[in-house]
Amino acid sequence: MNFDFSDDQKMLQQAARDFLQEASPLSVCRSVLESQQLYSKPVWQGAAQLGWLGTVIPEEYGGAGFGYLELAVIAEEVGRALAPIPFASTAYLATEAILLAGSSAQRQEFLPKLAAGELVGTFAIAERPGQNGVEGVTTAFDGTSLTGTKVPVLDGEAADFAVVVAREGGATSLVLVDLNGDGVKRSGIESFDPSRPLARIEFASAPATRLGQSGAGAALTEKLFDRAAVLLAFEQIGSAARAFDITREYTLQRYAFGRPIASFQSLKHRLADLWCEIELARSNCYYGAWALSNDDPELAVAACLARVSASQAFDNVARDMIQMHGGVGYTWEFDCHLFYRRAKLLSSVIGTTASWKDKLVNRIEAKEGAAAA
Repeated sequence: MNFDFSDDQKMLQQAARDFLQEASPLSVCRSVLESQQLYSKPVWQGAAQLGWLGTVIPEEYGGAGFGYLELAVIAEEVGRALAPIPFASTAYLATEAILLAGSSAQRQEFLPKLAAGELVGTFAIAERPGQNGVEGVTTAFDGTSLTGTKVPVLDGEAADFAVVVAREGGATSLVLVDLNGDGVKRSGIESFDPSRPLARIEFASAPATRLGQSGAGAALTEKLFDRAAVLLAFEQIGSAARAFDITREYTLQRYAFGRPIASFQSLKHRLADLWCEIELARSNCYYGAWALSNDDPELAVAACLARVSASQAFDNVARDMIQMHGGVGYTWEFDCHLFYRRAKLLSSVIGTTASWKDKLVNRIEAKEGAAAA
């Protein structure tokens, strides 16, 4: 079994890196963070022109017709650049939801525009900070309209439409809502990482249509989050590797007592530990990518492993990046805080690291129980 990417996939990854190095240096992330921009439109348009937004969308709907391995390598480069674009919200969540549950008419309506970059999508589940699942959802769908409030919603102000988890009768369903339509009020809320803004979205009898079967919201959300977890993990690994490279280079160039600080034992050992964390997480990400691309039942466990290990690796690298830069690492002018902010944001998208650890334990127990039965 080969867990490495093919030569063509590696070429795609290199092309993505070359584009982002030119179009999205860290100064672009900083400019979005320090301004009122919701995202970088030039980078978004470039990603659309390169076909990234339609990577897994079938050719019949205007997509590239590739697979999840190609999307995974692109995700890693988006993370490496800290690209300030709603890529995860649109490609990993909104597009995937329509591919999973959309009718033929819904696919025809949304997928070509998503592939072309004409639409930005998002996924709205939380109704309070820290909410990870469908439990406690009160936003109501009556078959034609939606009423309730979702907060926080990643890229909620930038999105043109949302896939919303809503209560329908005694169960939950997924619902499509035009965020530029009637009955929708949006407002930005404070985000730890303003380069990826959060929003509060209020629905007051907003016109909406069901996505998938009635009452299937919980099952569809779980399946969607497993897929998104692998792709987000690749994004986190890309960011962690970039933060590590910057930190390593700084410690080699920064001198104290006549020698590079990288030569001091405590820093050498910590850098070695961080490198191991990144590579172990990368191994889990590769396992997740294999399970996702093959639609293998192992995805339930592999997604958890990738999500937990990548979140922990990025959190640790971002924290130590600041410390190893010394006093300047805490200043606004250095880029360390950009990585720290993104690490905290990504570790809370689609559920916290702790919630994914719980999922991992529960799924392993269920798997062992089924094997013993």
